[in-house]
Parts: sequence; C-alpha cells; structure tokens
Amino acid sequence: MGLPGLLRAVIASVCLGSLMAQKVTQNRSEISVLEKEDVTLNCAYEANSYTYYLFWYKQPSSGEMIFLIHQESYNELNTTKGQYFLDFHKATSSISLTISYSQLEDSAVYFCALRDHSDATA
Repeated sequence: MGLPGLLRAVIASVCLGSLMAQKVTQNRSEISVLEKEDVTLNCAYEANSYTYYLFWYKQPSSGEMIFLIHQESYNELNTTKGQYFLDFHKATSSISLTISYSQLEDSAVYFCALRDHSDATA
C-alpha cells in the first residue's frame, strides 16, 4: 500500500494526424509525488511543418480522455490554464507540462500529443 496522499502519474505519448513521420516521446514512464507538490512532465517531439499544435490530455482510472491544455507552435508565449502551465521550447522541440499544487485526483495517465497544421484542415 502506498503512502497517503501520493499522486501517481503514468506518462504516455500519442501522435495525431497524417501518416507522415511525426514523433512524440516522453522520457519517464511514471512519476510519484506527494499531494500539494508541483510535478513536471516532459515531452520531446518531431514535427513536419512550421505550424503545429501540441496537446496534453489525462486519462484517469475511469478511462475517459480529458483535454487539459494546448500550445500553438507560432505562439512563443507559454500557455497557462488553471493549475496547468506549459513550458514550450520550439528551438529544442520540447514542451513540459507542470501541474501546480497536485491533488490525489490528478493521478492519471498523461498524454502529450502533436497535430501537424496540414492535418487541421482535413
């Protein structure tokens, strides 16, 4: 049995869009933190076009996929939405999701996803 108030985040990645070579990689498969701590999940990617979109989702034990936050490649300002903060680095093809003040209900599988702009109009 785990410690009370322990948050577990299992990390996964997904690539949305065309059959062209796109790649999304998350370097850690599982992270555990205590409640009320911040946790950062990292994602590296390879995109085929100048304009693309990056998304973060979470999938709790109920199985539903929940959209959290997204970043457009042409926007150099980092996105913040509630307890979620994105640290986007286009030059190094990386994006990190920070969950502030984590709670037990944040325990989930987290997905980083990439969508190429050319797929958005299809």
